[in-house]
Amino acid sequence: MMPREPSCEEVMARLFDYLDQELEAPDRAVIEHHLARCHACFGRAEFERRLRARLSEAMDTPAPPRLRRRLERLLDELETANSDAQGDSPWSPS
Repeated sequence: MMPREPSCEEVMARLFDYLDQELEAPDRAVIEHHLARCHACFGRAEFERRLRARLSEAMDTPAPPRLRRRLERLLDELETANSDAQGDSPWSPS
């Protein structure tokens, strides 16, 4: 049986795992299928890919301590929000 098509919100919740190549092949295929059909999500994924490439180029310059602390705080908040939202994704056991 074919898994149901995930919503845009569900794909966006897994986007960073996808971009980091941290998904198993079946989950990756589900996201790639969605991105091939949804121009909005594809555009967001491309933006994130390009942003990451730019940030990677800028990695030679260390961030000021205040900015590092702020980013760490924001990433912690995002991680907490993502953990809370994963409860009803298509990848969760039924």
